[in-house]
Amino acid sequence: MSNILLPFGDGCITGRFIRRVKRFSVETDVAGESVWAHTNNSGSMLGLLRPGAKALLSPAPGPKRKLKWTLETLDLGGVTVGVNTLTPNRLLKAAHLAGALPETRGYTEFKAEASIGNSRLDARLEGPQGTLYVEAKNVTLVEDDIAIFPDAVTTRGQKHLQELIGLAGQGIRVASFYLIQRNDCSCFGPADMVDPDFARLFWLAREAGVEIWPYLASVSDQGIGLVRKLPLAPKP
Repeated sequence: MSNILLPFGDGCITGRFIRRVKRFSVETDVAGESVWAHTNNSGSMLGLLRPGAKALLSPAPGPKRKLKWTLETLDLGGVTVGVNTLTPNRLLKAAHLAGALPETRGYTEFKAEASIGNSRLDARLEGPQGTLYVEAKNVTLVEDDIAIFPDAVTTRGQKHLQELIGLAGQGIRVASFYLIQRNDCSCFGPADMVDPDFARLFWLAREAGVEIWPYLASVSDQGIGLVRKLPLAPKP
């Protein structure tokens, strides 16, 4: 895949998903042996946790971590879904540096985990045109050809939207980057049936000038890439 921006690298293994335990660990079957992996996805992973689904595990970044593997993807019978919630932040930076995000071209500095006032957002970009703050989210849920976020009620996500609305009101350029880590959809929107408060704030944010960037990712055993920006589904 020529558009890979975040390769998984060497040492990955594949297995079959068995179960999720205590939210942040999953059991898989790798060649007949039980292998436990860490998952940093705090959402429900609604519709993804199917026993027998192919699971891609990457080696842990350091030797001191209790679980030696990290869950990267799950396969839903031909649709590979990226579930690592660190990926959107990493891909945002990689895409910017590669010039693959039209919205960030011209910005010369990229700082991850940027603070402004009482807010802490995923990225701050600086350039001749000024400052841009971006919050990144991982999207794994699709209903009726529409990628939707979140997959569980998220008070944290609601807070981030409120912060972005406040910054936009101050005349600061702000954006919400939604990385859709599956390819079986054609548009994006908020999951009002899952979190109506988030959905309400989503549309308020758009009206307030918060830029919405829903981008389709390419997901494979080799890594993650960026495909194209998706349109928004009509507001209900």
